[in-house]
Amino acid sequence: MYCTLDDIKKQVQEATLIEITDDSLSGQINEDVVDETITYAQTLIDGYLLGRYTLPLQSVPEILRVMATDLSIYRLYSRRFHTDMPDSINDKYKNSIRLLEQIQKGIVSLGIETAGTAPKLGEYRVNTTLKNRIFTREFLDSM
Repeated sequence: MYCTLDDIKKQVQEATLIEITDDSLSGQINEDVVDETITYAQTLIDGYLLGRYTLPLQSVPEILRVMATDLSIYRLYSRRFHTDMPDSINDKYKNSIRLLEQIQKGIVSLGIETAGTAPKLGEYRVNTTLKNRIFTREFLDSM
């Protein structure tokens, strides 16, 4: 996980977290809802990192923790259409997406090493050789 409930609690007051997560009106933070938003943030981040870094990452850089927290908070707020989304939350979301795009393009580095070389954007790699191919070039050309 790139962030935790504790990371989110450092940014959002507990009363607000209860308001935006408590669907059953229990008066408690719904941790399942928070976990879903954390999973959303991690999946989104992994989508941007996939072509550049070997996943899962061996360590989580601080910048990813911050972005995952910001993305999770945005997702929590977006669950409640009647709640006004603070401009600062929108700005953090946009900045996180912009930074992820820069990481994906290689403009910004996470400063971590990867095992082997990651495929370039748009490049596919396979783990087969000419000897263990199922379909030969001749077979594919004949179709």
